[in-house]
Amino acid sequence: MRDNYHIMGIDDILLHDETIFRNLHAFDPDYIPENFRYRDSQMEALAVCIRPALMGGRPINAVVLGACATGKTTAIKKLFEMVEASSEKIVCSYINCQLHTTRFGIFSQIYHKIFGYYPPETGVPFSRIYHDIMHKLSTEDKALMVALDDVNHLFHNRNANRIFYDILRAYEAFDNLRTGIFAILSDIEFRYALDKNVNSVFIPQEIIFPPYSHNEIYEILKDRARIGFYDGVISDELIEEISELTFETGDLRYGINLLRVCGNLAEAEASPRMKKSHLEEAIKETACTNFKDTIRNLSKNERELLNIITDAGGENLTAGQVYEEFKRRTGLSYSSFNRIVEKLEFLRLIDTPFTGKGERGNARLIIPRFNKVDE
Repeated sequence: MRDNYHIMGIDDILLHDETIFRNLHAFDPDYIPENFRYRDSQMEALAVCIRPALMGGRPINAVVLGACATGKTTAIKKLFEMVEASSEKIVCSYINCQLHTTRFGIFSQIYHKIFGYYPPETGVPFSRIYHDIMHKLSTEDKALMVALDDVNHLFHNRNANRIFYDILRAYEAFDNLRTGIFAILSDIEFRYALDKNVNSVFIPQEIIFPPYSHNEIYEILKDRARIGFYDGVISDELIEEISELTFETGDLRYGINLLRVCGNLAEAEASPRMKKSHLEEAIKETACTNFKDTIRNLSKNERELLNIITDAGGENLTAGQVYEEFKRRTGLSYSSFNRIVEKLEFLRLIDTPFTGKGERGNARLIIPRFNKVDE
């Protein structure tokens, strides 16, 4: 990319008033497309959970499960927009638990959603902020639906039980209060870490977001390119190549980022169309970052399993051998182990070929596709 700057001077790049981007924001991580595809059944399931609150009842809690970049966050944000545009009977509060992990931080976000401004960070006790939120909802007969995205971060900080309790059992202190939680995460075992008095009232539905297929990835990236670039900037063939690479990583965000980087490289070269060379350069720029992001986004149990596999130092381990060590470290069942293996294989972090005969039939090997888990 640095060589491309010799074609145009730095000043020319910064001041050039022509662009191949129709909408640069279409490639932002938090961009919500108007045409949200391939998640109709999940959207319907989420809507069913909210529907009782629109009719004066209590919303249904849900655990929203799926690997990274499978549309969980977008689906909930889209649904919340639709609900708030059509009804004033429910307050929908989306909270990113990577950014807000404390009890005060979570309820500050809910407070802001209800009142339009944040509560003071000092000088006012939490009990007052909590009372103001719940009293407002109770007196105005409004339900509250809170989406806790990446909720596993609350468990890492040991704040989850208290926050869940504060939200779900508020009806015990405030008349006619109706509250619910969408817990969004990729760690399928999280709910067992809840206290009994929270679990007894949480009782969630499970809504699964499966990985996108190759064809779905292609259509999504084609839509994103149509929104983000002017006509004729990128060919269907180049989108197909990016789709193939994206499918191999298992992360839609990788493909969207490749589109953006390719566009930047083409602009820096003053090229009206993207070329194969732009994609090759974009792959070099994003490869290392994508791998580290994939590792970073694994749940605790997924990373534990990957560590067991890579710690073997290249020794070919059978699934049974890996599970014995995984069970010793985590206490999880074989079905949980198997689901994590399937996810790691989909993310192209491991291979699981069958070879020869084991004691109970064909033995499945688990082989890492790299030497160790990078920090």
